[in-house]
Amino acid sequence: MKKTAVHKKGMLLPLLLPPAIWLFLFLFLPYLNLFSYSFWKPGPFDVVKEFTLHNYAKFFTATSSGSVPYHVLIDTVELALVVTVFTVILSFPLAYYLNFKVTRFKQTIYMLVIIPLWVSYIVRAYSWKIILGTNGILNSAFIWLGVTDHPLDIFLYSKVSVIIGMVHIYTPFVLMPIYTALEQIPRNLLEASKDLGAGRFQSFLHVVVPLALPGVIAGATFAFVLSMGDFLAPSLLGGPDSSTMIANIVQQQFGTSNNWPYGSAIGIVILVLVLAILELTGRAEKRFSALDTVAMRK
Repeated sequence: MKKTAVHKKGMLLPLLLPPAIWLFLFLFLPYLNLFSYSFWKPGPFDVVKEFTLHNYAKFFTATSSGSVPYHVLIDTVELALVVTVFTVILSFPLAYYLNFKVTRFKQTIYMLVIIPLWVSYIVRAYSWKIILGTNGILNSAFIWLGVTDHPLDIFLYSKVSVIIGMVHIYTPFVLMPIYTALEQIPRNLLEASKDLGAGRFQSFLHVVVPLALPGVIAGATFAFVLSMGDFLAPSLLGGPDSSTMIANIVQQQFGTSNNWPYGSAIGIVILVLVLAILELTGRAEKRFSALDTVAMRK
């Protein structure tokens, strides 16, 4: 038995070594470099390697007249929460319908739902720019229907357009884990619920929803984290308001502002926040998964 265990460990090492090296070189080292930059000073032509906490102090103490106030991060979190809520609202009914109502061509319909993931992110963002633009499809439809006699400029270059674009882009990421969670629900539980006198709504509320919660949490986490770090959609659809997104601020610091230490400090703050969220949602997902396992055994 001991020889078998040693042999298995010897076989696992060559398999685990390449991904471990990859993660070290392209994940751990870049984050370590970003962390070190956050404690240095910006210079006129290059970074001055002198320890300072000014970058973090600047982020948390800046006012509306400052370069990057910390409330930009709060605004970004609020927008990410809105995107997350809408993606879950769209994904859950669709995943439920595919799992419990569709009998033929289920996999085909599922592939059609997630096919936007095969299309370039930029193409999807630009498509909403064409739809929401002043001379876009939406304004043309409103003029044709007589809703307005001139193009409306309230759709594009606003937070609303950013939310619409992000919801469309990240809905497939939410749909997949919810669909998987619903697919794993034993159908005999629903039958037992009906046999015990529960109606459709009661079965849905007390059986389907609790068992689907781990998938909902996983999908919501995907949507929230991806929305937090998105800078392309706000740049393309947000216009001047794109500066209210924290990821765009980081992009500006590493680009036009050439203030790498400040951008690194903001990046580290975002990283810590995302890791904390992942830890909380991971614990919640494990808790609900354990409760679901106990419930199914009973």
